Amino acid sequence: MKNQGNSMQPQNPNAQAQQSLDHLHNAVAMAQSHPSEQQIEQARNSLASAQQAVDQAEEKSNPGAAQLARSELQEEEENLHSLQ
Repeated sequence: MKNQGNSMQPQNPNAQAQQSLDHLHNAVAMAQSHPSEQQIEQARNSLASAQQAVDQAEEKSNPGAAQLARSELQEEEENLHSLQ
């Protein structure tokens, strides 16, 4: 029987960027509601991962989608910096 799970299927750069941005959003929201150093550090790590994913999406995909991802990234980065 073949595994039908999404985690086993390769994703395009836009999907990877969106998944990283979703994770970043959740990490920033958690840091905002529970502003401990551990939560803020987790959000920083998520930010670094999302930046890499968005950079790859900009290199390899639709410019409009990549620009939207960059905009979301900047918004979350600003939210994170407001905690520091």
